[in-house]
Amino acid sequence: MANLVVKFESLQQLYRAYMPFIKPIGMFITTTQSFTLGQEVRVSYQLPAMNQVYDFSGSVVWINPLGASGGRPAGVGVKILTEPDFHKHHIEQLLSSELASADLTSTM
Repeated sequence: MANLVVKFESLQQLYRAYMPFIKPIGMFITTTQSFTLGQEVRVSYQLPAMNQVYDFSGSVVWINPLGASGGRPAGVGVKILTEPDFHKHHIEQLLSSELASADLTSTM
């Protein structure tokens, strides 16, 4: 199982990575590593202005290759499989003022 680590430095960076259209929740991780759809991964992440590191297991459901259209970064979208409601709550609480934004994300 591959391991990915991400530290979100800002709410904008977290907003760009959040994938609310993946049910129950998904997160985009910028990486140049190669993955396949359905591949299991372990992710450790840190939210903006927080010291706590959160972990989850997930599966790859989205791939942005190098040179993706629209200037989107290379990386993978991961469907969160372990404690999705816990992660969704923490992320949406931070993004509550951003979720109606029309800003571009890393995926759509």
